[in-house]
Amino acid sequence: MKLADVFDLPRQETVIPRPYIIAEAGVNHEGSMDTARRLIDEAAWGGADAIKFQTYRAGTLASKDSPAYWDTSKEPTKSQYELFKKHDSFWKNEFEALKKHCDAAGIAFLSTPFDVESACFLNDLMDAFKISSSDITNKPFIRFLCDFQKPVILSTGAAHLHEIAEAVEWIEDKGNKLALLHCVLNYPTADANAALGMIPALKRHYPGHVIGYSDHTLPGDDMHILQTAVLLGARLLEKHFTHDKTLPGNDHYHAMDKDDLKNFRQRLEATLASVGPLELRALPEEEPARRNARRSLVTARAVPAGQPLTPEDLTWKRPAHGISPRHYDEILGLRARRDLPEDTMLAWADLDRA
Repeated sequence: MKLADVFDLPRQETVIPRPYIIAEAGVNHEGSMDTARRLIDEAAWGGADAIKFQTYRAGTLASKDSPAYWDTSKEPTKSQYELFKKHDSFWKNEFEALKKHCDAAGIAFLSTPFDVESACFLNDLMDAFKISSSDITNKPFIRFLCDFQKPVILSTGAAHLHEIAEAVEWIEDKGNKLALLHCVLNYPTADANAALGMIPALKRHYPGHVIGYSDHTLPGDDMHILQTAVLLGARLLEKHFTHDKTLPGNDHYHAMDKDDLKNFRQRLEATLASVGPLELRALPEEEPARRNARRSLVTARAVPAGQPLTPEDLTWKRPAHGISPRHYDEILGLRARRDLPEDTMLAWADLDRA
């Protein structure tokens, strides 16, 4: 699936679409181009549609006294500035090279810009702009990104409805296509706090936009949080991605790896197959039950030829090889064309009008 297709999904769906999956590599390359290329290759192998990095300079992103908002038992750095400074070496040349590697690997390239300069050079490399939850109130930056006239993917983590509404209005005023990603801005997010009910809530509030989910829960064996998100209406998924979940650092311990991603895709295929079309119908496999477990109208006692049928003459029994009980009212008052013994399964040929 191409990213552009995500924004053109039909609003009245007859099946649950397979979601567009973004492997959020962020800065898990830790400044190594070899690692970044490995992340691209493994995300493509696992079945991601896109891989997304993050592009920033620590000095333009955070002040030097900005406190941590992550689990410091997993990532001990207590200053945002110091953490971001560790991994802000990639810039224009590196991302141009990674874009080429993505093209060769058959996976879309994305990177979240956190400043004007990075947005300008990333514009030439991407089909859409991702805006972090942390910038949902950043009106001038949102409007600047919208001026590139590309679709926008906006995460809504830690936002109240009125803040989401403001950001949506700024984007709608610019005319950009929009995807809103439910997100809980807590690392890691406990399964009990995933608040997946916000996905259908976003669909209710914003039926004209694509709704998705950015996940910060621990991956687990079955990735059930992501599966549930899809069943609730998420059409675009984003989850942190790493080549090694045992590495220390903020975005490794709650990330999925290539095997998690592959398993998720396989499990999701099985789940969607079990859901099937979003329509009411009898299945071909149910035909034996329709024929043999449903009932027919049957004589409750012997009825002589020429006698009109009364309620006392009728009962209903399996199988459904005779007249259906749905015709009960039509049958009353019809005359027996022949002598009908008790327990006769009625057919229309047995009856005449009075």
